[in-house]
Amino acid sequence: MRHAHEDPELLALVRRYVTPEGERRRHLKLGGSLLRMRSPEYDRFIHDLREDAGLITADEIATLLEGSWRERRTAAWLVAVSRRTEFRERIGELLLASEGCCAGLAYCVALATFGTERDADLLATYLDRYLCRPDLGYDQTVVMGALQFISLNLGNDQADRFLGLDGLWQQWLHDAPHMQANPDPLPSSLSLIRQLYAVVHECAEPI
Repeated sequence: MRHAHEDPELLALVRRYVTPEGERRRHLKLGGSLLRMRSPEYDRFIHDLREDAGLITADEIATLLEGSWRERRTAAWLVAVSRRTEFRERIGELLLASEGCCAGLAYCVALATFGTERDADLLATYLDRYLCRPDLGYDQTVVMGALQFISLNLGNDQADRFLGLDGLWQQWLHDAPHMQANPDPLPSSLSLIRQLYAVVHECAEPI
């Protein structure tokens, strides 16, 4: 992992895309916070995000994806808005590695935006690993939401094998200590992915 405070190249990209002038906390808004924004702030934010997604180069995205969660979250959103499917496998690798916090939802948004069977495969690979770890409260809920979102759109059964009575999802809900007193989070996770997908779609529309 590269660190902006000791990497001039990465620091320049952080200042350009992660904390741009006038949006010093962009990386914190890329998620559920976006859904609470109102015009005119929301309109400006969407305009600037769309513009940067069109300007950033593939090499710059690759560099941001080597940084911390802030850089990776921002890069994943720029990938989603610009539909840069060449980063699909890299996004999948970062999701599966789960090296740090706070970027998993952004990876899910990108894969849900691409929405192909391969994206579903990457999400399923994550679930095969981390639903077997009830001790880890990582990104299982949003990944499951993203997989169901893609499965519903494609009309396939990728999500079904996790959701049956004997599936890994129910087992994880039962065994994970932090989930046992809570209702099934899948409906809210699916709703979140749908809403953020709609934001990406809006960003991707021509000005």
